[in-house]
Amino acid sequence: MSVPSLARSPRSLPPAAAVSVGWFAAALGAGALGAFQTAPGAPPVAIGLAAGAPPLAVLALAVGSPRFRAWAGRLDLRFLTLLQTWRTAGLAFLALTAVHALPGGFALPAGIGDVVVGLTAPLVALFVVGRSDRLYVAWTALGIVDLVVAVTLGVLYSNSPVGVLYGDVGTDLMATLPMSLIPTFGVPITLVVHMLSLINLAERRTGDDR
Repeated sequence: MSVPSLARSPRSLPPAAAVSVGWFAAALGAGALGAFQTAPGAPPVAIGLAAGAPPLAVLALAVGSPRFRAWAGRLDLRFLTLLQTWRTAGLAFLALTAVHALPGGFALPAGIGDVVVGLTAPLVALFVVGRSDRLYVAWTALGIVDLVVAVTLGVLYSNSPVGVLYGDVGTDLMATLPMSLIPTFGVPITLVVHMLSLINLAERRTGDDR
């Protein structure tokens, strides 16, 4: 069975695009208003909600809504995979830690992980999608783990009650524009794309079994 094509399901993309644009606008506006900045020692509640709520909503839909799963199954898996290419922007983390704007313990693993996933995304889309589901799941798991590790380290290096690794340089920069767009939009939407990819794969395999 061939990978579903967006060209054969033109209604699949516009709703997702509209939600993404609205989400980006909300993250940008909140960042401009300073909504993600917290007082020293205060927990980063707002940024945590912005990062965690969208993936949790998608997880709930994936579990409870057959209609949502069917929609995700109509998306183009190669297109979803290629969206991960944007993660080569993780080079910014490496540049910022080089000028001591971010702690190396956070920026190096986050940046290197993103660059690896971003650089391999076109190769996976071209050579893995439709050929090896097992390898695709392994690559997707790597991408998800990278995001989870980055978020965890970002919190541990923050000036907050759980910032046990906080030192001379913390992750305060991630709460201000333009960097706040990464944890409030970039990370969650990337995780959502990974989740949609897995749902798509599961739906396709279910279709094959039928």
